[in-house]
Amino acid sequence: MTEPQQVDVVVVGLGVGGEEVAGRLAEAGLDVVGVERGLVGGECPYWGCIPSKMMIRAANALAEARRVDGLAGSAEVRPDWAPVARRIREEATANWDDTAAVDRFTGKGGRFVRGTGRLAGAGRVAVDDQVFQARYGIVVGVGTRPSVPPVEGLAGTPYWTNRAAIEVAELPASLLVLGGGAIGLELAQVFARFGVRVTVVEASDRVLAVEEPEASGVAAAALRADGVEIHTGVRAKRVDHDEVAGFTLRADGCAGFTAERLLVVTGRRAHLDELGLDTVGLDAGQRYLPVDDRMRAGEGIWAVGDVTGEGAFTHIAMYQAEIVVRDLLDHVARQRGGPDASGTASATGGAIGAAGAGGFTPGPADSVPRADYRALPRVTFTDPEVGAVGLTERQARERGINVQVGFAPLSSSTRGWIHRVGDEGFIKLVADADRGVLVGATSVGPAGGEVLSALVVAVHAAVPVGRLRHMIYAYPTFHRAIRTALDDLG
Repeated sequence: MTEPQQVDVVVVGLGVGGEEVAGRLAEAGLDVVGVERGLVGGECPYWGCIPSKMMIRAANALAEARRVDGLAGSAEVRPDWAPVARRIREEATANWDDTAAVDRFTGKGGRFVRGTGRLAGAGRVAVDDQVFQARYGIVVGVGTRPSVPPVEGLAGTPYWTNRAAIEVAELPASLLVLGGGAIGLELAQVFARFGVRVTVVEASDRVLAVEEPEASGVAAAALRADGVEIHTGVRAKRVDHDEVAGFTLRADGCAGFTAERLLVVTGRRAHLDELGLDTVGLDAGQRYLPVDDRMRAGEGIWAVGDVTGEGAFTHIAMYQAEIVVRDLLDHVARQRGGPDASGTASATGGAIGAAGAGGFTPGPADSVPRADYRALPRVTFTDPEVGAVGLTERQARERGINVQVGFAPLSSSTRGWIHRVGDEGFIKLVADADRGVLVGATSVGPAGGEVLSALVVAVHAAVPVGRLRHMIYAYPTFHRAIRTALDDLG
């Protein structure tokens, strides 16, 4: 093994969270090496959040045009995928080139290494023929990859994951979607609105099984209205592929489903066995890399993003990145022997960077925030959108909470009545009756993800239900249905 190069911090994996951590630490004056074998930025900018929402925006525009009839005359719609594919290629991904992202990181003072990083003992990371010894810590942000079910015949066929679906330049005539979670439903609705014959097959008894049953019902009805066939409670047994006939998926009790293309979206998982965790005493056989509330996975090791198993969301990765940056900078300051201080310069990094290598000052003991996922927001960007925060009703009951539920259909609000077509949705509140606060909420509707923000604040801050009832809710808005749901609590 070559002689290790001494650096301050090594970040293995520059997805959303890793890139944020590496860039912030470099800006603070640390000697940071960022390692990435794929594209800097990870899934979100190239195959996730950004290009998929461009697709969804285009598909929703088609749907709105089709709603003109009965509201404002008549409209004729002719879908064209070409401008969507071009926008994804040129505006979102630069044809899947990360040069700008790499330059952004190196411009902050970081050093970029393309390759697969692997832990090689305490504080040590090997990347091909290079070895780096980190003085202060290693940050793992390698993300996850699609988890493909062990269905007979599937391996070796040209099935799609979400990446192929995002990159497609020409649409197939038909698409079979294996998996009825958020990604599966979003892509299914997009392709259906562009004229593709879409069939969704889900093993659970409903789509969006992690959300409230009412949300599953609204989402399923919306997709069926767009022509999507949905089959739940169906477990795939075998997949066959033929260049002419396409894909055939067989399941117990079913004659089989056929389509030109097969999209497999049945979850994601971390591949910890590739990280060399055993060299630092960590278990590589787990599904995810567990961390504490300061994102510490072990001695001198932090983790951020999807690999932690706290949710495959960009906003989770960014939230965790803030904690990692502040905790690691505080750790560096203490290692360098800075005096105790009552300020938070070391936590923010601003004063550290200005002070230079010798000017680190640790913050107070409570200067680093602790991770708190009680008010974790999540949005499925179907039309209507499904936004949720905190616990579902079932989860709350399973935890022994004295549950009260409030429910208000969106159509009961004046804004829903005005909206008329495309106004499907509701507000559902889950309250702890003993404490008098919300522990969960769901917002489904044309702006479900935006309306959710008020409910996230209510759950996060444990705002008393009585105080929520005495708020002023603008009229006429979709969010005014929150007030109706509060009246229904109990």
